[in-house]
Amino acid sequence: MLERFHVPEDIAVRVNQEDMRATLVDIFTKLGMPENDADQSADVLMYADIRGVESHGVSNMMRSYVAGFQEGTINPNPKTRIIREAAAVCTIDSDQGLGLVVGPQAMNEAIERADKYGIGSVSVTNGRHFGAAGYHAAMALEKDMIGIAMTTGGVTVVPTHGAERLVGLNPIAIAAPTRDEPPFIFDASMSSVAGNKITLAKRLGVQAMPGWIAQSDGTPLMDESDIPDDYMILPLGGTREVGSHKGYSLAVMIEILSGVLSGGAAGPHRRAGASHHFVAYKIDAFTDVDGFKDDLDQYMKSLTESKPAPGHDRVTYAGLPEHEEEKERLENGIPYHPEVIDWFRSISAELELPARL
Repeated sequence: MLERFHVPEDIAVRVNQEDMRATLVDIFTKLGMPENDADQSADVLMYADIRGVESHGVSNMMRSYVAGFQEGTINPNPKTRIIREAAAVCTIDSDQGLGLVVGPQAMNEAIERADKYGIGSVSVTNGRHFGAAGYHAAMALEKDMIGIAMTTGGVTVVPTHGAERLVGLNPIAIAAPTRDEPPFIFDASMSSVAGNKITLAKRLGVQAMPGWIAQSDGTPLMDESDIPDDYMILPLGGTREVGSHKGYSLAVMIEILSGVLSGGAAGPHRRAGASHHFVAYKIDAFTDVDGFKDDLDQYMKSLTESKPAPGHDRVTYAGLPEHEEEKERLENGIPYHPEVIDWFRSISAELELPARL
């Protein structure tokens, strides 16, 4: 997370993760989820908050989930089922279930098939938001597997040179196991900035960086500026000159692998809510596990020990800053904006739940 997205320490309310986790379980069960599913959903959200991924933690997502349950667009008791399969692959109908629950189920299905066939691939249709993609990908690590997870995000992105919202935010994550170094866990949307980070920026009163968003006519905003009421998000890269065609095409790739492959269509033509795709690679089906971990450790260490550019203290890699943030937040609590705590107190009172925060 860029520093501009962090809650300033002088106003942050530090909360023990166990208290927030219990609050989430209270809310999910009150809204009709079975307790096991509520625990699973809370785990995905707390993974994000503990690792500093506020864009996909409770600050942004719980309001949307509560509204979805109350409006009937999220099914608290989905009857998921496999609707097509062949050996190492299958497609699951999510029955409008929250992806915080169905996503881990689908990733476990991919892991089980990978254990048997060396690789497992699962598509999910008729789904709902699945939280941080990194959570699902990282499930493969303890099985000595490489995990990949991707999903169709909100259709708020313009194509390169375009002036209409036709592409999803579409995050993808990959997790690879190490031995001694923190594992490599990359998790990012294929847009210039995650849509939820625009929400964070508005809450914190910070400006958009150059190349994040476009005006309503599609003109990229290439100066740091206030976020207008009507805006569109640019693809990863911002403009064609600095590679937006790559982010745009990767986002379309995720539309294909998640939406089209599962039978849910793509972009503005989606007819099945969110669609997801999960892959697990069993490392020892490809190479020696110990050798893989040694090689990856060596590479990760060479990155962190490399010479930094002027003005920077060090070089990191995806997963390392989050690993360090997790240690700090487990010890000192998770910093939340006061407005977020106020919302949780309000919704807990509305639902007649205990005031834990």
